[in-house]
Amino acid sequence: MSEHNHDIRVLNGLIETTIDSADGYQKAAEDAKNARIAQLFRQWASERTQVVSTLRQAVRQEGGKPEDDGTVLASAHRMFVGMRASMSKNDKAVIEEVERGEDHIKSKYEDALKDKDLSVAAREVVQLCYTSVRTGHDEMSAIKHSIAG
Repeated sequence: MSEHNHDIRVLNGLIETTIDSADGYQKAAEDAKNARIAQLFRQWASERTQVVSTLRQAVRQEGGKPEDDGTVLASAHRMFVGMRASMSKNDKAVIEEVERGEDHIKSKYEDALKDKDLSVAAREVVQLCYTSVRTGHDEMSAIKHSIAG
């Protein structure tokens, strides 16, 4: 039973982080001035919502109750991103903040994959979800570098 509890705890932590990411992308889409970038942010928010669904299903399969909310810290971060974007009047600040968020979520998934106590079944779900997270991270990084110079 302890293995299940550990898996549930790790998966729920990833749910919180991924909800934060989806919410962050949605907020960034609202703040973006460039329509193409705003559409990309909405697309990535939708993809992250799919990842949350996958993680929630895994928690249910373990007999747990999936998280249904993000973290308080992320809410404050989104408010800061919005404020900073409003002051800067361009997409560069929004993109930089989103990329910071991407670094954070990628790190959380990598930490979970390194967790030696995670069951094989939970690790497979995390790996599947990590593929989507890493793709989003890499695409966001490419966008940041394309506008930087």
